[in-house]
Amino acid sequence: YQPDPYQSGHLEPVHEPAGPYDTETSGRPTTAAKVTSFLAQPRVPGAGAARAGLGIIESLTAGTVRAIWLAALAVGVLGLVVSAFDLGPEIFGGLGAVVVGTAYTFALAHRTGGRPLIFGSLAGVAGIVVVLVDNEALRTGAAVLVASVAAVLAVMATVPSRRFPKTIRETFIAVGIAALGSFAALGFEPVVMVSRFEYATLACSLAIAFFAVYRLGAGLHGLGRRGAIIVGIGGLMLALTLIYAEMLRRYGSTGLMDSVDDMQRWCRIHIGGYPHPIQALFGVPALVWGTHMRSRRRQGWWVCLFGVALTAPVASTFLNPDVGLAEAALSVVYSILIGLVIAFVIIRIDLALTGSTAAGSGRRA
Repeated sequence: YQPDPYQSGHLEPVHEPAGPYDTETSGRPTTAAKVTSFLAQPRVPGAGAARAGLGIIESLTAGTVRAIWLAALAVGVLGLVVSAFDLGPEIFGGLGAVVVGTAYTFALAHRTGGRPLIFGSLAGVAGIVVVLVDNEALRTGAAVLVASVAAVLAVMATVPSRRFPKTIRETFIAVGIAALGSFAALGFEPVVMVSRFEYATLACSLAIAFFAVYRLGAGLHGLGRRGAIIVGIGGLMLALTLIYAEMLRRYGSTGLMDSVDDMQRWCRIHIGGYPHPIQALFGVPALVWGTHMRSRRRQGWWVCLFGVALTAPVASTFLNPDVGLAEAALSVVYSILIGLVIAFVIIRIDLALTGSTAAGSGRRA
């Protein structure tokens, strides 16, 4: 019997034999078995989710639970598509958004070692109430929460990657998950002011991601001096970037704003879209670098925390009526391309300064 390290108030050392990915820490006790065990789980929920829930589906195999989850997600997407193309009753869009939001909540709880059945059920009940009541404020709030959960799940669904091409794959997977969450948020038909919706989604995503990473990153004491510096600088840079962008939008000179608008208009006409600074300069490098760092050090989770600067705007994309699907896709691609260049430079500097202890093998925590 091994006490739950998160319930007992202390971390009980767990000695496990070194596996093929444990050479970096072999000979040392593993102090967070619950955190490391989830890394072996697939991206979509399996039977392990039942043990953290109500115990109703404990007897089901991992493949069965995964198939049920994927089928529910497909049904939700089908409802959203039917509503988007006016092929059925309007309520199908709301119900599809509820199903997708419930599936995403279930998956997020599963990936972070929570109670997927409990939180998934709560999300489903809350979504149904929103659809039945049909209140503007409730629909808008539900859209924010679904977009936020999608943004955080997109980051949490990534897996550690020691090779740069694999980090690129993880980035596009995260973007795809967040984009589907944006489609689900649109299904609630919220009434929004785009900038406020984006800020609200980003704030909620950061809050949810912080608590998830706090659990997976072994708390603040797992940061270390280097991790604390990274988180401090990252948080300061994100805050300053958002404040500067908002101040520029509100109080910038007419000539400066005209120049920015002309540049965006030129990009839209000639290349179909334009990169977003917060995604290209902040979100993509944080997600790529954090995913790469997680293959060697758990502090990588704290770097991935700021990956929501990429996924949260993506999860708000469909709520902006002025941006078409093609333009939104091209803008994200351009942001990723610029961010990948920055991330590659950061990773090479990081490896040069710290050494690649995971060159031959490494732990995926």
